[in-house]
Amino acid sequence: MAFTTTLLAWSVLEFGSSMHDQIDNARAAIRWSTDYLLKAATSTPDTLYVQVGEANMDHKCWERPEDMDTPRNVYKVTPQDPGSDVAGETAAALAASSLVFKESDPQYSSKLLEAAITVFNFADTYRGSYSDSLNSVVCPFYCSYSGYHDELLWGASWIYKASGSSSYLSYIQSNGHVLGADDDAYSFSWDDKRGGARVLLSKEFLEKNNQELELYKAHADNYICSLVAGSPGFQAQYTPGGLLYKGSAANLQYVTSTSLLLLTYAKHLSLSSIRVRCGGSTVTAQSLIGLARKQVDYILGDNPANMSYMVGFGERYPKNIHHRGSSLPSIHDHPQRISCNDGYRYYHSSAPNPNILVGAIVGGPDRSDRFSDNRYNYQQSEIATYINAPLVGALAFFSANTI
Repeated sequence: MAFTTTLLAWSVLEFGSSMHDQIDNARAAIRWSTDYLLKAATSTPDTLYVQVGEANMDHKCWERPEDMDTPRNVYKVTPQDPGSDVAGETAAALAASSLVFKESDPQYSSKLLEAAITVFNFADTYRGSYSDSLNSVVCPFYCSYSGYHDELLWGASWIYKASGSSSYLSYIQSNGHVLGADDDAYSFSWDDKRGGARVLLSKEFLEKNNQELELYKAHADNYICSLVAGSPGFQAQYTPGGLLYKGSAANLQYVTSTSLLLLTYAKHLSLSSIRVRCGGSTVTAQSLIGLARKQVDYILGDNPANMSYMVGFGERYPKNIHHRGSSLPSIHDHPQRISCNDGYRYYHSSAPNPNILVGAIVGGPDRSDRFSDNRYNYQQSEIATYINAPLVGALAFFSANTI
């Protein structure tokens, strides 16, 4: 949820001017989330509430939100049970969102930034992973596989951008090599923030010619080169149809987040007249935009299956998504309660979902561009807010740029 919020805020910060009459909806979505995160964060400075509900119990039930009766236990991270990963991302979400509201609601913006700093101090002072501290309730669903160092770098980077405080720049310089800045990982997701942190910090270098951050420009270039076929640093895999492919479960999360990074980097390369060098080749902003457009067009239907992976968009889209509320009849059509186990008759049904979750992006096709439209195949048919959030910025960009 925090990563979703950070990327939705970043989408607005980079491409909000292209959202036109949707900008208020974007801000409202961010505020819905930050209001919740504030409540989770502001009880005491050394406590962050991070989960409501028993993940294992919830996953055993197939029922509507209105009918849920599984335990609503509340879990927190503390000095004794730290969670630098979840706290670092929460700090990033609050700081990034503070910039969204800086002009429209200065008082709320200040409140968000103040909370971000408090949460980050807690994350940094009491270091540890929340999937260690809360292993039995967090894993295997929300384990932090990349550790927490990337979230500390990410959180500090957003607070530096939001506050302009030199102390956070000093923190990044002093701790960056320990927090993964020197490790050229070629991923960006809800679990691994290193690629995003490099692009964010390289923006500061490009915008302000801050020589202290020049190293991050080099690392961001390495990340970009890893995506460009034919370059010496090429690391990515693409399907025969041209889709970036990182993994079998919810692969489109990597596609949407990478597309946002490509467009953000392209924007700031254009403004600075600086290019990316991949070995002996020069990669222009236009080529990055073209690569991102290929990914976005693929999601929307320009692919070998002629399938739109956005529910409700286009002539052909997934009809059997792995989503309880979508697959079960609404309370208007079926007022009687549907219990935990009774809902599975709808899960196993071959009938299309009765409630179309318009706009949701599914996990997407496999490495061979094949997609199985059934609820059992959650790796491909499950939807997630962290898949959608970065696509908001990409769609805003392409709505205003037809190139």
